[in-house]
Amino acid sequence: MRIKQIQGLRALAAVLVTLFHARLMPGGFIGVDIFYVISGFLITGLILREIDRDGNLDLPAFYQRRIKRLLPTSAFVLICTALISWILLPAITRNNLGKDLIAASLYVSNYLFAWWENDYQNLNATPSPVIHYWSLAVEEQFYLVWPIFILALAKLGKRIYLIGGISVVTALSLLFSIYQTQTSAIWAFYGLPTRAWELGIGALLLFIPPNIFRSRLLPWIAFIGIIISAIRYDENTAFPGWKALLPVVATALFIASINSWPPIFNDLSNNRVSQWLGAISYPLYLWHWPALVIPSAVVGRPLHLPERFACIALTILLAHLTHRFVEQPLRHKEFSPRKIYQGAISVTLISALLSVGITLTSSDEISIQGVTTTKFSLADVMKRPDIYGDTCHANYGEIESGDCTYGDKTSTRTLVLYGDSHAAQWFPALNELAKQNNLKLISLTKSACSAVDSKRRDQGAFKMADCSKWRENSIKRIAKIRPVAVITSSFAHFEAPRNYPSRSIWWSDGQRRLLANLKGSTSNIIYIADTPQPQRDIPSCLASRKSSTCDSTRKTPVRIIRGFDIIDPTRWLCTSYCPAIVDGVVAYRDNSHISVDMSLALISRLRAELTARQIFQFS
Repeated sequence: MRIKQIQGLRALAAVLVTLFHARLMPGGFIGVDIFYVISGFLITGLILREIDRDGNLDLPAFYQRRIKRLLPTSAFVLICTALISWILLPAITRNNLGKDLIAASLYVSNYLFAWWENDYQNLNATPSPVIHYWSLAVEEQFYLVWPIFILALAKLGKRIYLIGGISVVTALSLLFSIYQTQTSAIWAFYGLPTRAWELGIGALLLFIPPNIFRSRLLPWIAFIGIIISAIRYDENTAFPGWKALLPVVATALFIASINSWPPIFNDLSNNRVSQWLGAISYPLYLWHWPALVIPSAVVGRPLHLPERFACIALTILLAHLTHRFVEQPLRHKEFSPRKIYQGAISVTLISALLSVGITLTSSDEISIQGVTTTKFSLADVMKRPDIYGDTCHANYGEIESGDCTYGDKTSTRTLVLYGDSHAAQWFPALNELAKQNNLKLISLTKSACSAVDSKRRDQGAFKMADCSKWRENSIKRIAKIRPVAVITSSFAHFEAPRNYPSRSIWWSDGQRRLLANLKGSTSNIIYIADTPQPQRDIPSCLASRKSSTCDSTRKTPVRIIRGFDIIDPTRWLCTSYCPAIVDGVVAYRDNSHISVDMSLALISRLRAELTARQIFQFS
């Protein structure tokens, strides 16, 4: 028997996630957590009822039901998404698309995407149209082990063992989630061990006497918890961790207090629209992300508000049709166990073959539309400076750079490059200049950690504490080196903390601290102003449309305080506008950094600037 209020909660969860990805609800990602609590409650209830009724759990039958319930719809949407992406997205994206497709079809995409996004340089890449399958992978992995665990506890014969076992696993998972959210946020976000407690909370609801939750105040507390989470949380929130307790506990209170819901909640939950949305919530979740991300990738920019609403309407239509013609017919049709397993193997093989086909048609070549003689290698355009390959560009979690000595290593005169990835983008040019002018070059760069000494909120794998310690270690090292010059640069578009009165004051204060930290270590403190900011992923844009449509890069305002010797590269990369291709060179390797070839192409201009400052006077 379907509980109407839970169907309403499913609708709420699906709507919240859709609004989040449409950039209409900052904390709407908590819809996934609502789904997990509901799943833990319902699945554990089904398992326990069968054990109570039959004295055992038919594991093969359980897995067959899960396959029949979830696989047809997920496989249908996955294959449709892959085919549409294959047709509409540029060939340079197909290698990753093929890899993502096979990972999603095998329900391991959560770990693939955790590994992919743990690299800071991938955060601005064009998102995968199947990335949302990570949450389905977590749920399927849970379903694989949970019934075995519950059955083992039930075999012990006492209810206290069930309650104790589930409680221990839930508590350990929560503690690990809190810990890993602080140490490796990406893995915490995508991993089963750090999400299992949310399903465990749902399971524990089955053991709590209903009369405990008769208070009519509890549904309102739950409602406030969901609203606060959805509005106050955003992509910068350290999540899941302890902050996930608010939406998870709120959902648990909603479920536990169903019999005490006020009329307004019952009316909102039980009306025809909510029940319909709850019924189509599974395909709605599966369709919403490709319906939003594929159009954005095709036009090469974020969608405008009317376009986002149109994509939401398309999502609802596709979800309704999928529910009616795929999900419901197959869900209620009787199949033999052999047919179920054959179907599962067949769709997995289809996905695998499709992923191979997509990968084989991928291309490493960017041909500029309308200029048939102009072609670029994607690998060359997207190549990173050498300091990434030899681990000298510090990544998340690292608080100290290695030796990282380049240029003329025998020289007694040293040049230091210091800053984040927007400083690292100048390494190719500076390394060549150091070699040509008998200077030792020491590179001190770290992902997302600006040399500008301003504090930022933790975000994903970025931890401010690690950044601060890395800055401290780098400044100490610079003081010992006493270089002829320190060259720094920074991404200029970081967000200021909410408690700061203005971003300009926050950024200027950080520059003053940087200047104070460097004074006394060198007589030349050179700040290369930030490069223009692309509004599109430039390689993807060039691969799929006329180059003129990719010339939307914006100049970055130069906001650098007095005391630094400023070099502004904007005039090297822009005239009245900022083109994607400058003097025959693709200027940007993504939607943020200049390419290695562009850095090398600017050597003569950078040499002139440094010569004018007498950096090379004794060479």
